[in-house]
Amino acid sequence: MSITVRLFASLRERIGFDETRLDQTPATVAEAWQQVTDIERPSNTLAAVNHEYVDLDHPLSDGDEVAFFPPVTGG
Repeated sequence: MSITVRLFASLRERIGFDETRLDQTPATVAEAWQQVTDIERPSNTLAAVNHEYVDLDHPLSDGDEVAFFPPVTGG
């Protein structure tokens, strides 16, 4: 059982990698963050599972892809 965790933009730069695999599937998106870094998650961090925005308490399943990224702005 495993999931892929991807980090984007400033999160990738701050944590130091863009993708990792967790061999033990965490129960929730928030737990996935805790497993990949000991850095406190910025409060405005967005999360997606399998390309769909989700809340941090969203449950995870084997094979999921979790993405974390800062809010997107544009003009």
